[in-house]
Amino acid sequence: MDSTRQLKIGRLLQKDLGELIQRQGLQAYDGAMVSVTTVRVSPDLSFAKVYVSIFPSAKAKEVKVKLDEHTKMLRFELGQRVRHQLRIVPELAFYIDDSLDYVERIDNLLK
Repeated sequence: MDSTRQLKIGRLLQKDLGELIQRQGLQAYDGAMVSVTTVRVSPDLSFAKVYVSIFPSAKAKEVKVKLDEHTKMLRFELGQRVRHQLRIVPELAFYIDDSLDYVERIDNLLK
């Protein structure tokens, strides 16, 4: 069960990371559209699991590798944005959120 503070920080990080990734543009991620779906923050606010949805899903692994390469830069820019709300910027770990692919697959099976 996440605390209210964890949920607030998660939403803040989700919004700011989404804007940062969109600002980098499609060329940085091989023309794939990347959106941050959820951010889960540890109880001590030092670690954040960032779930991203990638379209088209065929490029998901390549885009995740690029996100992992840009983690330090994204964390630094995130720190510039949230420096008045957070004392320590959490470490970021990116995970692929394939829930939309799962929903699409189930929908196709039901047809």
